[in-house]
Amino acid sequence: MRFIIEILLTGLAVFIAAQLIPGVHVNGYLSAVLTGVVLALVNATIGFLLRILTLPITILTLGLFSFIITVLMVMLVSNLLKGFSVDGFFSAALFAIVLAVLKMIFSSFEKN
Repeated sequence: MRFIIEILLTGLAVFIAAQLIPGVHVNGYLSAVLTGVVLALVNATIGFLLRILTLPITILTLGLFSFIITVLMVMLVSNLLKGFSVDGFFSAALFAIVLAVLKMIFSSFEKN
C-alpha cells in the first residue's frame, strides 16, 4: 500500500512541477504518474550506471555532475514518453530541482 501511495505522490509532484515551470508539459495526472514511474526506473538503471562510470568527475565537481546526469535522465524520459515533454536543458534542470523539493516535502508529511 505504501508503494502505491509513493507512486501517486510522485505523480502529483510531477504534475505540480509541470504546472509551475514553463517549458514542461504533461497531458494529465495519469501521464504524470507514468512519468514518475519511468523517471524512477531510468534513474535506477541508466542513471545508476552513469553515476558509477562518472564517479571521478562527480568527485571533482563536488556532486554537480550527478545533478547533470539527473537532468539528462529527465530529458531522456521526455523523449521516451508522449504525454510528457521538456523544451530544453534549463527547463529540465528547473523541473529536477522542483521535483526533488516537492518529493522532499511530501515525504516529510508522509512520515508524520
